[in-house]
Amino acid sequence: MNHLKKLIGAFALSVMAVAPAAAQYPEQAINLIVPWGAGGGTDATGRIIATLLEKELGQPINVINRTGGGGIVGHTEIAYAQPDGYTLGVITTELSMYHWTGVSPLNYEDYEAIALFNADPEAIFVRADGPSIDELLDNVRANPGAVKASGANLGGMAHLGWAGVLVTNDIDPATAPWVPSEGAAPSLQLLASGAIEVVATTMPDARPMVEAGEVKPLIVAANERVEAAPDVPTAEEALGNKWAAYAWRGIAAPKGLPEDVKARLVEALDTVVNSQEFVDFMAQRNFGIDYRDAAGFEAFMKDADESIGKALQAVGLAE
Repeated sequence: MNHLKKLIGAFALSVMAVAPAAAQYPEQAINLIVPWGAGGGTDATGRIIATLLEKELGQPINVINRTGGGGIVGHTEIAYAQPDGYTLGVITTELSMYHWTGVSPLNYEDYEAIALFNADPEAIFVRADGPSIDELLDNVRANPGAVKASGANLGGMAHLGWAGVLVTNDIDPATAPWVPSEGAAPSLQLLASGAIEVVATTMPDARPMVEAGEVKPLIVAANERVEAAPDVPTAEEALGNKWAAYAWRGIAAPKGLPEDVKARLVEALDTVVNSQEFVDFMAQRNFGIDYRDAAGFEAFMKDADESIGKALQAVGLAE
């Protein structure tokens, strides 16, 4: 009997020795969905995140631009993908706005937060030969409907940034119509071509065209001047009325991600966002780094949802 037990035990050990080890995530390529078009800030930051994340995870990461509906198409695809860790996405400020404005029921609770990596204030831009901020607002008052603005989708953060400037200066936002677009890059092209008069976007998004001498910033909707443009006054400094509107970006997955997969991604993103290569990339392009881990990012989105909702109601953009 003892001899039989030894044989059974030896057989079991031999089976364990040849059995494959438990699969470790990731085993295949990962898709990173960017809900905005190529050439904008979300695309640029998403691509550097993908490049650095590849090194951490040891698998290719395919960046896929899913545009349309003011970011709704891409955000929807992220939310409804299989929660297996092989579809991730760059989610943006607009997620804090969709349900308030009634364009989509999506909100932060539909996602598994992984990491916040960026936050930048909106700024107001005109063509390089355009007016000052006082002249611009005087023109809006004097010629209702003549001054057209853009920056991204209707009811998005760029729209809120511009609407807030108008409301805090006792101007009805309807007097300066908003022209929806698929992001900063196409809006800035419209501005440079003369099709519109104003763009609201972040300093990093507009940086190439500012450096090319095609557009110029008038004010920044921030609590204090930004390092990327220290000579540009805040809305409060220029106009005497306090107004701040910040755009944010982070990495998320569909809700229901397995805990071990989430832990691996959180760990990898921590390394990526705090790497010197990422810090240098963001600094060279004047993107602000605001890093929060999964728990911190979820809390951040909850607060943003509440505060942005109040702001949208204040400027008449919420349903």
